[in-house]
Amino acid sequence: MGSTVATGRVAGKVAFITGAARGQGRSHAVKLASEGADIIALDICEDLPFAHSPHATWADMEETVRLVEAAGGRIVARKADVRSREQIDAVLAEGLEAFGKIDVVIANAAAIAYKNVLDITVEEFEATLDVNLHGVFNTVQTPVRHMIERNEGGSIILISSGVAYRATPSPDYSAAKTALITFARALANELGPNRIRVNTIEPGYVLTPALDNDKYGERTAELLGREPFASREEHRAAMWDQFKPRNMLPVGWVEPEAISNAVLWLASDESRYVTAEELKVDAGFADKSA
Repeated sequence: MGSTVATGRVAGKVAFITGAARGQGRSHAVKLASEGADIIALDICEDLPFAHSPHATWADMEETVRLVEAAGGRIVARKADVRSREQIDAVLAEGLEAFGKIDVVIANAAAIAYKNVLDITVEEFEATLDVNLHGVFNTVQTPVRHMIERNEGGSIILISSGVAYRATPSPDYSAAKTALITFARALANELGPNRIRVNTIEPGYVLTPALDNDKYGERTAELLGREPFASREEHRAAMWDQFKPRNMLPVGWVEPEAISNAVLWLASDESRYVTAEELKVDAGFADKSA
């Protein structure tokens, strides 16, 4: 997660984070906890049949709990599917019982079939939209009601993607992540009078278990037209060489904490006048010329 000096930038706030068992979601939870926030966390903690990579496990979520508590935060962590409003609301009810409020929402949960338009099925396309778009709507609606009733404002952060600006294979994921930007603008306009800010973050390539796994390694080898990788290290080196030319900065990817630093800023009062913005944290991926 990296080591930075905590300054209490979100002290006293409560953050609701989806997809929190590992990767970016875990990084966001630990970062906010280290800066004084309490965390309500959920993750499906099981594989999705259409997804290109294995998903997190409950053991991963237990590690998130350990790290949040080690950072000084309190956490309510549960297994739940963002496609189910009933499951989300049950987790939120527990979180509100424990902490009394929600100040920040981070809609981070995601999934991708990673297939081109000729290969993806209707069912896979719809499943991706269910997680990445409908799941975000499910994630934000109940907290928004709470924020309006509480009348203390709030910050909603939707994790979009650089693919919203720069097309890549995977029309399902690209469509969903692009839609989040317009969805955020609409929410920002609607909720501004309630002092609820809504922004998106657009990561580029981020080294998380979603990329750094054997199943994705098989897909990478297939795309490169080569034999399977002999090791995880060989796969990482190939990904770095594959991704680096796509970024302005001379790197293959960014670390999860780079995204978490942006999340922290948008969650804090430092960004209290920032809404309807798109924050690219992508080493220049989205705007790289051909």
